[in-house]
Amino acid sequence: MSGSAETSALVRHFRQIVLWPLQLVPEKHTGKIQRHWVHFSALAENNRWVEAREGARGDSQEGQQARYREFVTFLPFVQRFLYGSGVGFGQVSRDAEPSTHLYRREDIAGARVTYASGVAATFVVTNVALYFFLDTDTVVLAFEMSTDDIPLPLAQETMFRFGRAYPGFWENGDGAHCPRLVEWLDAGGSVLAASDYGDQQRYLDHVATHRAPRLSAHWRYLLEPLQPADSRHSERLRFRPLEYYRMPFMAYLAVDDPAALSRADFARIAHASAPGDHEIGPFSEPALADFESAYCEDRYFGRVRGDETSRTRIIASGRVLAMVGRNGDPLFNGRMTGLFAQFRHQYFLLFLIAHFHRSALLSMSDQLAVAMNRLEVGDTESVKQFKRSIRQATEIFLRFTHRYWYHQISNQDLARSLFQRTRQHLATQVLYDEVRQEMMDMNGYLDSDSLRRQANTVLRLTVVTIFAMIGTIATGFLGMNLIAAADDATLSRVTFFVVVLVVTALLTALTIAKSRSLAELLDTLSNERMGWRERFAALRGARRRRRAPL
Repeated sequence: MSGSAETSALVRHFRQIVLWPLQLVPEKHTGKIQRHWVHFSALAENNRWVEAREGARGDSQEGQQARYREFVTFLPFVQRFLYGSGVGFGQVSRDAEPSTHLYRREDIAGARVTYASGVAATFVVTNVALYFFLDTDTVVLAFEMSTDDIPLPLAQETMFRFGRAYPGFWENGDGAHCPRLVEWLDAGGSVLAASDYGDQQRYLDHVATHRAPRLSAHWRYLLEPLQPADSRHSERLRFRPLEYYRMPFMAYLAVDDPAALSRADFARIAHASAPGDHEIGPFSEPALADFESAYCEDRYFGRVRGDETSRTRIIASGRVLAMVGRNGDPLFNGRMTGLFAQFRHQYFLLFLIAHFHRSALLSMSDQLAVAMNRLEVGDTESVKQFKRSIRQATEIFLRFTHRYWYHQISNQDLARSLFQRTRQHLATQVLYDEVRQEMMDMNGYLDSDSLRRQANTVLRLTVVTIFAMIGTIATGFLGMNLIAAADDATLSRVTFFVVVLVVTALLTALTIAKSRSLAELLDTLSNERMGWRERFAALRGARRRRRAPL
């Protein structure tokens, strides 16, 4: 671990919340609204997750106050999204059900992280949660851990290395940029699961076999009974990663003197970079020229209150939302009204919503790509399946737009600013526009295909009508009856009826089968720019072309 002596300041309280958005793979796609948590709850084997009822009346007074402040931070439509509109009033109808469903597991009490240098640190795990969202194939894992009195370089090392689903490559037998070892601990300190970043051959073999990366063993254990998409357990609810193997995270760092942190230190926090020299940034100076304006929310940084100057800095870079402030400052450390309480509640949900937007849009884009890959233009059944898939995807996108797609989630200045910064760095608006354009393009194709088929049907009906009109006029002229069988025996009349019906049906079927050629004939005859000799010559030429061998 590198770094000068100046960076040996202690982080009096360090807290990290890792988010991991995942795409769920349903057993089959239907047009119905998806409630994946119902299937998840039905999985009994190795299921240590329990549905949590946030804001229950049995919570402590402090917990209820925290939930209340969290609730009133958001605008009403976001409140309905997060909490529903009937919580606390008996059975919630489906019209009023919340769009998020939360599951927790309590068996993991600690995380021991061993770094590449051999140094190990043990963290207290305070929250392990799964967030399911109504009508989307998306689930988000939240993992929160904390510790006290940790050196700043070690905190930077944790933000840099922890939260990697699998190694990008290997160095000296260890997964590069990953911890050497991550262990989940129970309340007694026993190891429940451990990472296997260093098992290089297993990762290589998995990619060669499944064409998908292998997830580290400790993350797989954490998500059970959810199984990776390449798992043999097809009866389980399965998932696949949506993005880069580095997970987005939130970080809270309470230090003795935030002014002791250099611009390079803040840049490393914003970009989750490895620790380094206190005075040298992780990137070149031109790359960091707009660092403060692009990433830093400094309304409390340098604010004078009486004899004290606040040094609280909030950093939002899309993949990272971090708060750095002075330990002991009520504004920063307040357990009830300070940024610490808001970090775990309001701003966590803000960060969660922003990443949920991105993951849901990526999931829908992936579904469109899968539907297009399965399309075989010459296969009628494939075309029908493609149309059904696109129409279902369009319905899901419309419901997502009206249920979840918010440009603002709060009227509080700080929350609004952080949400806008996070959305901007994640480029969710650009992604939304791209998915919307893809939907419009595919629906345009379906509409044009439907119009083409309708036009073809109208053409065939027109040809049949024209040629049927000739026989109708010829046989019905002046009420003429070619065969006077009105007084014949019943059997004779039935026979005549059946024969005429069969002949008429055959002629109609033949006319429909040849409707394209007959339409060309009618088009040639109706061309007023051609003389009759030219018209007949064109008809003879067309007839010879049709008879010519392929």
